[in-house]
Amino acid sequence: MTEENVILVNEKDEQIGTMPKMEAHEKALLHRAFSVFVFNDKNELMLQQRASHKYHSPLLWTNTCCSHQRVGETNIQAGKRRLQEEMGFETELEDTISFIYKAPFDNGLTEHEFDHILVGSYEDEPNINLDEVAAWKWMPLEDVREDMVQHPELYTAWFKIIFDKFYQHINKVNP
Repeated sequence: MTEENVILVNEKDEQIGTMPKMEAHEKALLHRAFSVFVFNDKNELMLQQRASHKYHSPLLWTNTCCSHQRVGETNIQAGKRRLQEEMGFETELEDTISFIYKAPFDNGLTEHEFDHILVGSYEDEPNINLDEVAAWKWMPLEDVREDMVQHPELYTAWFKIIFDKFYQHINKVNP
């Protein structure tokens, strides 16, 4: 399987090139990404636990899904594609806010992303792809926030950043 490219961007989210994903993470170059947050009608967030063989953040809990856009793909198209690939379902998504973050990992790689936050709703159980996801659960936002304070080591770096910076916004835009 060929390695996927990421879209390199500037601080205005303007495309300036493409690069293989691992190389971009090794060089800590800014690239476009998205994070999907899916809620149910009880205002619970669907969390996923990353698969054990992921090259960074294995077995950590995070938002419903996340990945990188492909060239020519909108944020919504990318979010829907990856939601289907990882969690096995489709739903409508809303492109809400975006921000830049940088998170180095113990393995020498760095996520430096222009991250778009996509929000949707869903009521059923997902059909998870075990190559991508170890487990999933519904959790109220307040419980996520409390658990993240008590057990920060259980959550991905980007998920903690999103919660710290954008909790109020995510909670407000939740359908």
